[in-house]
Amino acid sequence: MDEAMDAYSRAVSTVAKTVTPHVAGVQLARGSGSAVVFAEDGHLLTDAHVVSDHRRGVATFADGSEVPFDVVGADPLSDLAVLRARGATPAAAVLGDADRLVVGQLVVAVGNPLGFSGTVTAGVVSALGRALPVRQGRTTRVIEDVIQTDAALNPGNSGGALADSAGRVVGINTAVAGIGLGLAVPINTTTRRIIDTLVVEGRVRRAYLGVVGVPAPLPDDIAERTGQRAGLRVREVVSGGPADRAGLRAGDLVLTVGRTRVSDAQGIQRQLFAEVIGTALPITVLRNGAMVDVYATPAELVGRGHLT
Repeated sequence: MDEAMDAYSRAVSTVAKTVTPHVAGVQLARGSGSAVVFAEDGHLLTDAHVVSDHRRGVATFADGSEVPFDVVGADPLSDLAVLRARGATPAAAVLGDADRLVVGQLVVAVGNPLGFSGTVTAGVVSALGRALPVRQGRTTRVIEDVIQTDAALNPGNSGGALADSAGRVVGINTAVAGIGLGLAVPINTTTRRIIDTLVVEGRVRRAYLGVVGVPAPLPDDIAERTGQRAGLRVREVVSGGPADRAGLRAGDLVLTVGRTRVSDAQGIQRQLFAEVIGTALPITVLRNGAMVDVYATPAELVGRGHLT
C-alpha cells in the first residue's frame, strides 16, 4: 500500500510541477478564474463564462509575475475563450487529446480556486461524453462531450487545466456540478478547431438546422443492413427553419447528415460550422420504414436556443 501511495503521490506531484507554471489566475473587473498558456505567442485558453462580456484583465502566474491581457474571442456554445497577453508569459503547456482518455484514468486539476493560486487536486475520470446544458437568459446551450471527474473543483477553478498523468492538458475545467463532481471541456479535434478559429477570427460562426431530437435505436433489419445501431429521433422541427423547409418531420429517425452517421445531437453539431452555411446538406432519415433523402440548407445560428 505504501509503495502504491508513493507511486500515486509521485505521479500527481510530477504533473503538478509540469503544469502549474503554465496556469494563471485571471482577474477581471467583475469576477475571476483561471487560464492556461497554450501558445508561445502569449495566447491563453479559458472559459467563455469566465470572461463573460469583459474585454481585458490581468493574469497572474504561480511565480508572481503579472501581465495584462485582451480577450481575443469567446464561444459560449463550447464555453471556451482565448486571451492574448500584452507581455511575456511562461512557455506554453502541452495540449493532449481527450479522445484518448478512459474512465478511471488519473487526472490532475490545476487552477486558482477561491483566489489561491497554483492549487492542485487529483482524481479520476468518472465519465466521458457528458452533455452539459447551460441556460443563458432564455437560451439553453449544450456543451458537448464534457469530461466528468471527481477531482475537487471550487469557484475560480473554471478556465484552469485538467491534465493527464503525462502532464498534457486534456481539458479546461468548466463547472462544479455538485459535491465530488467536476466537469471539463475536452481538448480534442473539435475544440482545437474552435480554438484556432477564435485566434484568427475572434468568434465561431455556426450553422443550425432547427431540429430537436433524442438518440434512438434503429430497427433490427435496418441496423443489420446499414451496420448502424442508433440515430437521432426528431421530436420537434422549428417552424420556418432549414429542416422545416427541407421537409423533415417530427418522428423521422435521422441516420446521416452530410453522409456522416449520427446517433445524437452532438453528432450533428460537430458538422455545423461556418462552411456549411448556405450549402445543401444531404440528410438521410428513416420514415415509415423507408430510407428517405432530403437536402437542407443550414442557416447561421444567431441568438437561438436550438443548436441543431
